[in-house]
Amino acid sequence: GDVYKRQEVHLLYGVLEACDVITRSVLIKNTGSGDITIEKAHAACLDMVYGDYDVIRFYGKHAMERNLERTHLGHGTLSFGSRRGTSSHQYNPAVILAQRDTTENAGDCYGMLFVYSGNFSCEAEKDQINQTRLLMGLSDELFSYPLVAGETFTVPEVIMSYSADGFSQLSHQYHTCISEHVCRSRFAHEVRPVLINSWEAAYFDFTGDTIVDLAKEAASLGIDMVVMDDGWFGKRDDDNSALGDWFVNEKKLGGTLSELIDRVHAQGVKFGIWIEPEMVNEDSNLYREHPDWAIQIPGKLPVRSRNQLLLDFSRKEVRDNIFDQICAVFDQGKIDYVKWDMNRSMADVYAGNLAYDYVLGVYDFMERLVTRYPDILLEGCSGGGGRFDAGMLYYSPQIWCSDNTDAIDRLKIQYGTSFGYPISAMGAHVSVCPNHQSGRTTPFETRGIVASAGTFGYELDLMKMSEEEKKTAREQILKYKEMEHLVQSGDYYRLVNPFENNNHVLWQFVSKDKKETVVCGVRLHSEANPYIYLFYPQGLDADMKYEDTATGKVYTGAALMKAGLPLPLTTGDYQPIRFTFKAVEK
Repeated sequence: GDVYKRQEVHLLYGVLEACDVITRSVLIKNTGSGDITIEKAHAACLDMVYGDYDVIRFYGKHAMERNLERTHLGHGTLSFGSRRGTSSHQYNPAVILAQRDTTENAGDCYGMLFVYSGNFSCEAEKDQINQTRLLMGLSDELFSYPLVAGETFTVPEVIMSYSADGFSQLSHQYHTCISEHVCRSRFAHEVRPVLINSWEAAYFDFTGDTIVDLAKEAASLGIDMVVMDDGWFGKRDDDNSALGDWFVNEKKLGGTLSELIDRVHAQGVKFGIWIEPEMVNEDSNLYREHPDWAIQIPGKLPVRSRNQLLLDFSRKEVRDNIFDQICAVFDQGKIDYVKWDMNRSMADVYAGNLAYDYVLGVYDFMERLVTRYPDILLEGCSGGGGRFDAGMLYYSPQIWCSDNTDAIDRLKIQYGTSFGYPISAMGAHVSVCPNHQSGRTTPFETRGIVASAGTFGYELDLMKMSEEEKKTAREQILKYKEMEHLVQSGDYYRLVNPFENNNHVLWQFVSKDKKETVVCGVRLHSEANPYIYLFYPQGLDADMKYEDTATGKVYTGAALMKAGLPLPLTTGDYQPIRFTFKAVEK
């Protein structure tokens, strides 16, 4: 019979009126008696009959994710996506189609955000009669999905939103949609613990005592939690071995995990741990027992990246084995937080269904994990920001934004990320200087200001901090705790774009009732005989009166938004900027 009688395509729409969001996904059903193969499947398609558009996408690389690029859409197709098995460091599965004159605060723009953590494809095309089409869905590269009779294939959801008032409004709609309707962790609406991660403090070289000392020092600074990063399991003293062997190295820790957790909790801080469950080293008991569990093309040498291979999470027996191992670890004590890492891309794709089934396998594993441990705060990570997408945010309410903790680079990384994703989803830490990734030195206060535009923490050796730095850190944590409810649930405004060679970068949080706002930023370079730079807060109530908490001066919302205020004159590069305004009845 006719091939078209052998399948049904169901278009599913969701409407979230309060967020100004429409979602769309597609079900493809094989209604015939034979097999069919899906070669290409997108979830959403928008056709614009009129208009001249720019495409905004978020490109990058490891340690420099989600840079903003705005390109005029000429004739032909502009396409980008991922074929790396993850949503990727290189392109984020988000796109904005904007009228050419659209700014933060004015103009038409349309967004698409893919709720999926694997290979994707986005295409924008202007045709011969100047109509524009925007597509988002699964990548057709390395993809051909067999569907037997009666089976249904699901193309994941795309979150679509529109703003007539510029990018700011579009971002607010996405932030609300994700925090209200995508993140389902109980932590999505809770203030998160300020944490210290052992990675840049000790790398692989630590003992149980190191972690307890870190906890003691953390408690004295007002840090809420210590996270034991890579190196606690199997025979793991570098990144060449032991992935797949998820049992505690008690010799290294000088006791059981249970004892260590109790010792950390006794210091008055929470305990977190790092895992990388999707990976295996060839030097591991697991690989020696089950070499066929790694993703490889039979008869070919595998592509090794970071000296590790991917476990085939499309296979249930592989997931079950790792799940049982990890639960045996997590059941040894009260673990408050887990950082789930994933440090390489997929290669050696042996079948057309692998990339898709792998992501579904990861989701299945995460589903089981968060169901079994609802009180664990799960943070996603993939070499930093390589899997920063709405699919992951369904399971983990925060994601490590980038392995690059350099405050000045983070201005761009966090700016780009904020277009589609809530600020409370971005893991952001204060790290040591000179910075381990860039070699740059920035003031401690500046590192704090930048990290406070996210879920705040530290990534350095507390033992090596000077008394001066410890004093600053204590103040920093208190200042962050004063504003963290704004980071968690306020409206976020991008005031100055770091991609436009401005001499300063500014952003702002406003409470939902508009009674409280914090403007933060960095003055990048000092100048002799400098200009007076004005800044213009957004989103205030024009008729309300606001007091600058530092000076006691009172301004109307209208004056702040329309007349602006001068930035402080500073000397030295990379100086911090922070203003707090509170509504007053005067």
